[in-house]
Amino acid sequence: MLDKRIYLLTAIAFVVGMVELLIGGILDLVALDLEVSVGRAGLLITVFALVFSISGPVLLFLTGREERTRVMLVALLVFIIGNLVAILGTTYSALMLSRIITAASGALLTVLSLALAAHISAPEYRGRAIGMVVMGISGSLVFGLPVGVSMGHAFGWRSPFILVTILALGLVVAVPAFVGRVPANPPVPLKRQMHALRDKKVLFGHLTTFFFLAGHFTLYGYMTPFLKFTMNFNSSHVALAYFLYGVAAVSGGGFAGWSTDKFGPRRTLLASIILLCVCLLIIPYTTGVPPLFWMVLVIWGVLSWSISPPIQSHLVQLAPETAAIQQSLNIAVLHLGIAFGTFAGSLIIDRFSVEQQALAGAFLIATSLGTALASLHRERVSA
Repeated sequence: MLDKRIYLLTAIAFVVGMVELLIGGILDLVALDLEVSVGRAGLLITVFALVFSISGPVLLFLTGREERTRVMLVALLVFIIGNLVAILGTTYSALMLSRIITAASGALLTVLSLALAAHISAPEYRGRAIGMVVMGISGSLVFGLPVGVSMGHAFGWRSPFILVTILALGLVVAVPAFVGRVPANPPVPLKRQMHALRDKKVLFGHLTTFFFLAGHFTLYGYMTPFLKFTMNFNSSHVALAYFLYGVAAVSGGGFAGWSTDKFGPRRTLLASIILLCVCLLIIPYTTGVPPLFWMVLVIWGVLSWSISPPIQSHLVQLAPETAAIQQSLNIAVLHLGIAFGTFAGSLIIDRFSVEQQALAGAFLIATSLGTALASLHRERVSA
C-alpha cells in the first residue's frame, strides 16, 4: 500500500508549482501596477527558473547531512518569507527578490519531496510514489494556475501569493505531525553529478530537454498577453484557456508515458518534438478562427510536457549506472530551458510583437530535434 505521507509530499510539490507558474498568468497586471514593460515582468519567470535550476542540486548537497524533516521545515519557512515579500513589496526589485527566495527554497522542497518519496516507500511502490509527487507539479498546472489567474484578475495580483502563503503555513503544521524524523543520506558529490555530462550522448539528451522547454516557454510564458492581444480575451477566457491547456498537458504526460512503453522513447521523442514545432508555427494563424485555435491549443498542451517520459527513458538507457543523477540533472536543465525561453520571449515582446514569439519558439524546438537526432544516432552507433 502507498505510504500516506506521499500525499503530503505531493501537496508540497503542488504549492511550489503554483508559485512558479502563476506569475505567467498575471504578467499584464504586475507590469501595470509596478510600471514596467510586460517583457521586463516576464523576467520574473526567467529568474525564478534560473535560480530553481541551480539551487536544487546545490542545496540538496549542502543540506545532505541534516535530518530531512528539519530541512524541509526550514525550507518551508523561507518559502513563506519569500511569498510575504511579494505580498508586502511595492517595487519591481522587491518582487524580484521574492522570486529568488521562493525559487531557491522551492527547488529544495521539490528535490526533497522526490527524494523522500523514494526513501519512505516500499520498493514495489517507489515508482508510483515518485509519480505522485510529479503529479503534484502537474496538478498545479491544471488547478493552481487557473485559480491564480482568476484570483489575480478579481482581487489583485498579490492575492494568489496570499493563498500560497496560507497553504504553506498549513504544510508547516502538517510536516512534523505526519512525516516524522527521516535520517540524512550521504549526498552525491556535485563533481560526480557534473561528470555524468562528459558523455556526449547524455549531453545531447539534456540539450534536447533544454531547447524543447526553451521553445515552449518562449510563447507559453507570455500566453496571457498573446491571448489578450490577438483574440481580445477577458480574464475568464484566459483562465479557461489555462485550464484546458493544463488538463491537456497532464493527459499528454500520461499518453507520452504509454507511448514510450508501447513504441519506444525514440519514436515518442521525435514525434513530440516535430508536432510541437508545427503547433507553434501555425497557432498565430488560428486566432481568427476560434474553433481551430482551441483545437491547436489543446494539442499544444498535450505535447508541451510529453518530452519527459521518453527523454528520461532514453537517458536511463544511455547511462543506467547514473540514472538517479541524470534525473536530477534533467530537472535542472529543464528549468534552465524555461529561463532561456522566457528571457528570449521578454526581448521579443518588447522589441517586436507577441506573434513573433511563436516563430522563435518553433526555431528553438527545431534545434531540439537536431540534438535529439544526434543523441539517438550516437546511441545507435554505440549499440
